[in-house]
Amino acid sequence: MKVRHCLTDKDVQSIANAARHFAQQHNWPVAIAIVDDGGHLLNLQRLEDAAPMTVEMATAKARTAALTRRPTQFYEELILGQGRLSFLATPMTGLLEGGLPIYVRDNVIGAIAVSGVSSAQDTQVAQSGIDALEQA
Repeated sequence: MKVRHCLTDKDVQSIANAARHFAQQHNWPVAIAIVDDGGHLLNLQRLEDAAPMTVEMATAKARTAALTRRPTQFYEELILGQGRLSFLATPMTGLLEGGLPIYVRDNVIGAIAVSGVSSAQDTQVAQSGIDALEQA
């Protein structure tokens, strides 16, 4: 039998709080979504002044990162940078930078994604959440 790591409620809260704090420090109006390894929503926050569509995009990015086991930046670069437009036909909808898988010992246990500012800034917010988990 294989034993797997998974996100606990405490882990999710630590990730969410750190990401929220980082976004608020920068006055970035974003939505933050955290999912488990199957792409199921565990936590969703829409900060003040974040556009309503950021909720959908953050959730889609998180799901894509968890299910594909890759940062969503990979797909944005594949489509825009390499011209692989066929990837637009995949069943994933969060193909823009800002979603990161959460790893424990080379195993994906979930993902976090952010939407609302530039793609690079979305990634910074998401990474701040992961960093908090790694420091715990």
